[in-house]
Amino acid sequence: PLTARLADWVAALGVDALADVSAEVADHRGPLRRLAARAEHQMSEAEEHLAAELSVTGSSAWGRLHNDVTSQLTADVEFPTGTETLPMPAVRGLATDPDPAVRRAAYDAELCAWPAVEVPVAAAMNAIKGEANTLNRRRAWESPLEASLFANSVSRATFDAMQSAVVAALPDMRRWMRTKAALHGHDRAAGLPWWDLVAPLPFDGAEVTWDEGVDVVRSAFSGYSDTLGGLVERAIDERWIDAEPRDGKRGGAFCAPFVDDRSLVLLNWAGSADSTQTTAHELGHAYHNTTLAGRTALQRQLPMALAETASIFCETLVVEAGLARLSGRERLAQLDVDLVGTNQVIVDIHSRFLFETEVFARRQRRTLGAGELCEMMTDAQAAAYDDGLDQRTAHPYMWLLKPHYYGSHFYNWPYTYGLLFGLGLFARYQEDPEHFRAGYDDLLSRAGMDTAEQLGAAFGLDVTDEAFWTASVDVVRSRIDDYVA
Repeated sequence: PLTARLADWVAALGVDALADVSAEVADHRGPLRRLAARAEHQMSEAEEHLAAELSVTGSSAWGRLHNDVTSQLTADVEFPTGTETLPMPAVRGLATDPDPAVRRAAYDAELCAWPAVEVPVAAAMNAIKGEANTLNRRRAWESPLEASLFANSVSRATFDAMQSAVVAALPDMRRWMRTKAALHGHDRAAGLPWWDLVAPLPFDGAEVTWDEGVDVVRSAFSGYSDTLGGLVERAIDERWIDAEPRDGKRGGAFCAPFVDDRSLVLLNWAGSADSTQTTAHELGHAYHNTTLAGRTALQRQLPMALAETASIFCETLVVEAGLARLSGRERLAQLDVDLVGTNQVIVDIHSRFLFETEVFARRQRRTLGAGELCEMMTDAQAAAYDDGLDQRTAHPYMWLLKPHYYGSHFYNWPYTYGLLFGLGLFARYQEDPEHFRAGYDDLLSRAGMDTAEQLGAAFGLDVTDEAFWTASVDVVRSRIDDYVA
């Protein structure tokens, strides 16, 4: 409610007129213009207050229901050694087990378990998307996607250019999946089974100790600049990182800004090349936070699409450094880890975008049943994965397990934006390293102040041009070619 009031107030004053007489307003011109633009899509103040209050017992409550119901779910996994009942996060984690029999057993257990909660979760999906449709209509948004683009400071022209490049990249991603299928002993023509999408290679990869992983990240970062390399030393010396997995610790990885220019980083180190890349990714966020430390609170509010810039760039530094020094199976392992993640961000997220678009459209007309949601999910996967995936193994319950659908709208595509924009920046860095370094930190610090188009222009990049996104995808294509060879 306070943000809504602030937006109305800023719009009434006129940002540009104030900026002409106030240096402080001029320094905040970008965030204030966004607030003023938001005012054009607000209901009356009383209605906004009511909507905010009702969301607590509306969409927010349904989102909590989804979290509560899915977090309590368990599944019976038929291991080769016997049946074991595990919480669903542990079952999902078996997708990266080196034993193909375990991966298949986990997949089968998932598909048996999810129907037990599909009815209440479908109710949550209907309630959340129905509320969003109502509010978007009353706030005069053309579509839910338009509201999402505004929230991420990305124009429709930029989004359409990115999507065109993504669609053009799908045949190459499918080519990689078919190659991975053959590596795992499947019929290449049939495609990759779902349970092997994120599987490790079918031979033992070299274990990476924590110290070895840190050395890899430090070396790659130092190759870019002493400042970035020094961040690794600082993170270790000042104990920013909680790395070890242990009982009672949540899974995944994230980076949170802390005090001044410090960050706190959570990891679950697993002794692999993937863990090394994840460490680089999260320390990239930490580096971004150091560049934001001098900005005001209003200037530091990063849209998600731009918040992944530094993390993807830093991860790419490690990948490229690894590819430059590795050969044989080690090189293949590095490529596999990288392309598994890329496939998720390009192909699977495209399927999520197609699915959510259809959900919003149908929800305008009626309530959707769990069976219909499953059909929509498999249709979206067929369109995105096509012959890269063995469609007999498609996962109809991906709508149920992804929390993104229940806490936000079109939350997924910004990951694709972050990946491809980060790769585009890396290509620009390779073209002119000194010029890039000179402006990079300032660009990062302005991620909450400028639009996506303005940030791109600062490096001479036109993100409204499909050619920019195609160049980023070409980096992925070259890695696929290397993998296949």
